Amino acid sequence: MLEDKYGNKLTIKQALPKIITRFKNYWLDFELMLLRWVGYIPFHSIRNLKYRFFGIKIGRGSTIHMWANFFNPKNIEIGKDTIIGDHAFLDGREKIKIGDHVDIASSVMIYNSEHNLESEGFEAISAPVEIGDYVFIGPRVIIMPGVKIGRGSVVAGGAVVTKDVADFAIVGGVPTKVIGERKNKKPNYKLGRARLFQ
Repeated sequence: MLEDKYGNKLTIKQALPKIITRFKNYWLDFELMLLRWVGYIPFHSIRNLKYRFFGIKIGRGSTIHMWANFFNPKNIEIGKDTIIGDHAFLDGREKIKIGDHVDIASSVMIYNSEHNLESEGFEAISAPVEIGDYVFIGPRVIIMPGVKIGRGSVVAGGAVVTKDVADFAIVGGVPTKVIGERKNKKPNYKLGRARLFQ
């Protein structure tokens, strides 16, 4: 007879799905370790090729800077001409969709899974995150599960985004609140080439 982490007795039939899940998690941990190593390669084109191999969908002309980290890369989709800053963390346990011409600064954390504090088992709850086109996200921003950031909006550095952000809104603070509005409602810029060796 086998036992789970709570000391409950399990039959082989009950334990088998848990064992399979455990081995899948070991494989994911190994994959994440390899992805972390990819972040040390000093060439954007090689890094993007490796990230695509692991399942991240990356649009043309987009750049992921060194030392970015990912969780479950197959759920991450990045549009064209988008920049992901160094040391960013993208949590792919649920879908993350990032639009075109998005500028995400250094050390931004995008989460789409968190623990249910009211649950006896402290289980995870997940919700997708969507970031529209022409968004700018400042450094050290934290984006929480289920958030939609509208087209052309700006999130000030250090903010914690817990609710949806309207198109062209400028938000900041912990938690975020509207602090302004972007005047240009027809952005049409390109972010330009990525800096070498970053």
